Amino acid sequence: MSDEDPAERLVEDTRVPRLGEIGLENFPPYLMNRIMGRYNASLREEMTRLGLTTPKMRTLAVLSVLDGLLIRELSIYAVVEVSTLSRALDTLERDGLILRITDKDDSRAVRVHLTPKGRQTHEQLWPHLADAYQQMFQGISDADQRAFVATLQTILKNVRKHPI
Repeated sequence: MSDEDPAERLVEDTRVPRLGEIGLENFPPYLMNRIMGRYNASLREEMTRLGLTTPKMRTLAVLSVLDGLLIRELSIYAVVEVSTLSRALDTLERDGLILRITDKDDSRAVRVHLTPKGRQTHEQLWPHLADAYQQMFQGISDADQRAFVATLQTILKNVRKHPI
């Protein structure tokens, strides 16, 4: 018989393993960061050619689907801090890719709209985004892709702070 207290054994059994025990290659946040880092790096050359940075590219991509968002909503969807987004919007507006328009219902709020030039720029980048996406899922079945996306959606619901 062991002299070990059953409560101590329970604490030991339920403790969260340390990162060194899990290993970086088995730690999902690390893997997600590596994947997005490689994804963004694979697009950098084309983004640079179009005068875009990652925050600008994300802004155009989101607006290509959800045009007319409030700046705070755009910040959430584009996963860009508001201060960084504000600088990106200044440049995008100067370059004629977006318009910032005061909200008709709240004069303190600003909505961001894609211009035709902004949509055209996104369309030029889209084949590169699509190629990087296809490469990411090479050799993964459609069913596994759907399951993966469903898992990511659940994880996002678990960690998000905003309803969007």
